Amino acid sequence: MKMLVTGAAGFFGAALVRLLAAQGCQVFGLVRPETDLWRLQNLPASVELVACDLLAPDQAGACIERIRPELCIHLAWYVQPSKFLTSPLNLQHLQASLSLAELLAKNGCRRLVAAGTCAEYDSERGYLSEAAPLLPLNLYAASKVALGLLLAPFAAQLGLELAWARIFYAYGPFEDERRFIPAVINTLLRSEPTRLTPGGQVRDYLHNQDVAGALWAVAQSSLVGPVNIGSGVPVTNRQVAIQIGEILGRPELVKFGDLPYRAGDPMFVVADTRRLQQSTGWQPRFGLEEGLANAINWWKERSTLTWTRNEPQ
Repeated sequence: MKMLVTGAAGFFGAALVRLLAAQGCQVFGLVRPETDLWRLQNLPASVELVACDLLAPDQAGACIERIRPELCIHLAWYVQPSKFLTSPLNLQHLQASLSLAELLAKNGCRRLVAAGTCAEYDSERGYLSEAAPLLPLNLYAASKVALGLLLAPFAAQLGLELAWARIFYAYGPFEDERRFIPAVINTLLRSEPTRLTPGGQVRDYLHNQDVAGALWAVAQSSLVGPVNIGSGVPVTNRQVAIQIGEILGRPELVKFGDLPYRAGDPMFVVADTRRLQQSTGWQPRFGLEEGLANAINWWKERSTLTWTRNEPQ
């Protein structure tokens, strides 16, 4: 199958292109021309990276016309930490994503899996099914909601099957070091105490390789409309940090309560994953302990622990 992955240099995209190649697909990975390809070293020969800025209509049109994919998994978005929630670039990516759908349909693509986010939901509703009310609280989440709502009738009009994948919290190798799990890992690897909130936030964590597996399962299925991508297993940030401390043998360095809860941070965000599992048969490969150990081992192999990646995906 000829597959197109946008945002191929990102946290999910890099895991996905490797998985698709292992499944025997011919994979075209779209990356912005200026993006650092640090996650995409030593790719299989069946993966072709294509420099293309989806925000540049002429570039996007030429790329899609050349590739003519059978199926597209669209992950590209602006996700620079500390900036993406409020960036006006969200609106540009919304428009570019609508244009991409039109280009895909025009060039023979039959199915599109596009990435949404758990931030679309009203987090006060407990376990979140695809039918749960939406309540976006920032420009990023609102732009994703708008794109999902617009794409549904637009894709149908174009004759393009659409699955809208709402991805919950992910972790694993190649994650940005400023995020919660790698920040705890790296602090303990440096034998420094953590500075954490009380840790009562309940989250749904899924290894990034399992995110890739779930996206591929959805892509192969006949699912249309929203589908949650998560573990369905509630765990507190406190439990995660303690587990990391135990794996690394430094539990005494895990300190809670040094920081207050962040204003507006939801206390319970967990997916109802029945639609995903019942429709595709997908199950995660990694339990939390195994997945954290995998991420820790990946960070251990990096000796300097000093690089930071800021590039948009």
